[in-house]
Amino acid sequence: MSWLEALVLGVVQGLTEFLPVSSSAHLRIVGALAGWPDPGAAFTAIIQIGTELAVLVYFARDIARIVTAWVSSLVHRERRGDPDARMGWLIIVGSIPIVVLGLLLQNTIETTFRDLRIVATALIVFSLFLLVADRIGRKDRTLDRLTVGHGVAYGFAQALALVPGVSRSGGTITAGLLLGYTRKAAARYSFLLAVPAVLGSGAYQAYDALHGATAGAPVAWGPTALATVVSFNVGLAVIAWLLRYLQHGSFVPFVVYRVVLGAVVLGLVSGGVLAAR
Repeated sequence: MSWLEALVLGVVQGLTEFLPVSSSAHLRIVGALAGWPDPGAAFTAIIQIGTELAVLVYFARDIARIVTAWVSSLVHRERRGDPDARMGWLIIVGSIPIVVLGLLLQNTIETTFRDLRIVATALIVFSLFLLVADRIGRKDRTLDRLTVGHGVAYGFAQALALVPGVSRSGGTITAGLLLGYTRKAAARYSFLLAVPAVLGSGAYQAYDALHGATAGAPVAWGPTALATVVSFNVGLAVIAWLLRYLQHGSFVPFVVYRVVLGAVVLGLVSGGVLAAR
């Protein structure tokens, strides 16, 4: 991987990680359109660490409060009813599905799921779910009303993002809207829920890459580090913009974009312009 590829893919990762458009799909599609080799699932997972560090910085006070309350609840039984301690437990519960399925489906994720036909189809199909959820969701629940059942539902929705094209934020936001949460609340919890899963996945893939156990393209550490730094800086700006936008804006523009992009990719693959794998 060249430094230019890393720079471009870092920008793409930062721009698309928090928008409901699938960053992993964009990394796969942009590389294919540019004629670059598939950067691989390991590269994708590692540079996502950059965008999750952006979450840690942007929500530093919230995360510190949640972690402190959760740790305290382990020692002091009376603290277990604290909303922040409860949030900590719900994030842990919601992270279980993607961890389990990620380990069980690791080889499929790194190979079969990266087929551009699957990526494009997921972009289109799951954008329609997002559109329906945005139209029929009550949008009257806030995160202080998050239940264990809803936390698990969010977790399974996040696990769908193991397929490039679904979108981690898109899947969890769709679930949140269907459960009646406001757009901003659904997005905010989506960001927080992703932290342990993405950081864990990135660390796991980095460990495998260091030991030569990663399927697909080998990791070029210098360019990968550059892409991670770039994704952090771009992602930080996108978080701030998206939370402001969702106070009044809808998800319709993202749905239209996903459908158009998916249709174009399917057309290019069908026409032999792009290789599916």
